[in-house]
Amino acid sequence: MYEPPPKVDTSLGLTAADFPKIEVGVWPENWPALTVFDAMSTQWRMGPAGPTGLDYGPLPWVMDTRGIPNKDRASVFDDVRVMELAALEQIGQT
Repeated sequence: MYEPPPKVDTSLGLTAADFPKIEVGVWPENWPALTVFDAMSTQWRMGPAGPTGLDYGPLPWVMDTRGIPNKDRASVFDDVRVMELAALEQIGQT
């Protein structure tokens, strides 16, 4: 969900509009975790050096609002943690 903005060399007359938007497909079985992770985007815990991970306190409420059945919550949580780690790696915090 996070990608640093592209570096644009304006000396060549290029702008961000000159670069195509990247679209990523999501397999249906991953969609529930993606919607939960997206809804948690404002729930990052911050430390002196930046984000340290998600605040899991709101997670049950988020799963409720996204309609995640109880039987699927452990699996969705595991998937969200994988995305959280990948985001932290992208941001440079791991």
